[in-house]
Amino acid sequence: MRKSYRVKKEAEFQEVFTQGKSCANRMFVVYMIEKPGQKHFRVGISVGKKIGNAVERNWVKRRIRQSLTELRPQLKPDCDFIVIARPNATHISTSDAKKNLIHVLRLAKVLSDDDQI
Repeated sequence: MRKSYRVKKEAEFQEVFTQGKSCANRMFVVYMIEKPGQKHFRVGISVGKKIGNAVERNWVKRRIRQSLTELRPQLKPDCDFIVIARPNATHISTSDAKKNLIHVLRLAKVLSDDDQI
């Protein structure tokens, strides 16, 4: 993802955490905040040290980024959201990670329901 599609600053992360709504499943937690007038969505990815060593954390982040790249046309453009990986996300396949991410994004109303994925 390009820099313009990322939530990077600490203040932006805190704004989404404090003012946003959260939804979760067994693998991921998503915090979302509406940003009317924004050209495209922005995403932040957080994988904590409870997940494992650096190799495992990077593996999970790559799977999340790949899934979001594939889902880009279906994502709402006027929101910022943060995806937080839970410890269960460590040992799942790429397809399972994408299915779980689709589920939690639909719960958070970031992903449109009318498009078939």
